[in-house]
Amino acid sequence: MLFTSEYSMKMGIGEALLTAVIGIATVLMILAIIALLIMLVSKIIRSIEAKTAKLADTGAPASPTAAPPAAVPLPDTESQGELVLENVDEPTAAVIMAIVSNKSGIPLNRLCFKSIKLLEDDKK
Repeated sequence: MLFTSEYSMKMGIGEALLTAVIGIATVLMILAIIALLIMLVSKIIRSIEAKTAKLADTGAPASPTAAPPAAVPLPDTESQGELVLENVDEPTAAVIMAIVSNKSGIPLNRLCFKSIKLLEDDKK
C-alpha cells in the first residue's frame, strides 16, 4: 500500500478482498465473543436468583437486614387525613374523590386529599 502524490491508495483487487475478509472475520469474532459474554452473565444471574429463591423457600433470610413490616390497611370505614373544601359543596367533592379513586385504581380510603378548590373560569 503505497500512497501516490495524489494522496490516493493504490491497492490490488486481491489485497482489497483480503482486507475485506479480515475485517468481516474480525467483526464476526467480536460479535461471537460478546454473545458468549452475554450467555455467561445470564447464567450467573440465573444461578444467583435460584439461590435466593431457594433461601426464601427454606425460610432463611436472604439478607442480614430485616424486612420492614407490611403496612396495615385501613378499614373500609376509615380514611386518612383531613380535607379542606374551598367553594365546593360536599356532594361535588365526593364525586371528584370517587372519580380519582376509580381512575387511579386506588381504594378511596387509601387516598389522602388535602383540599379541593373550585377554580373560576377566566372566560368572559
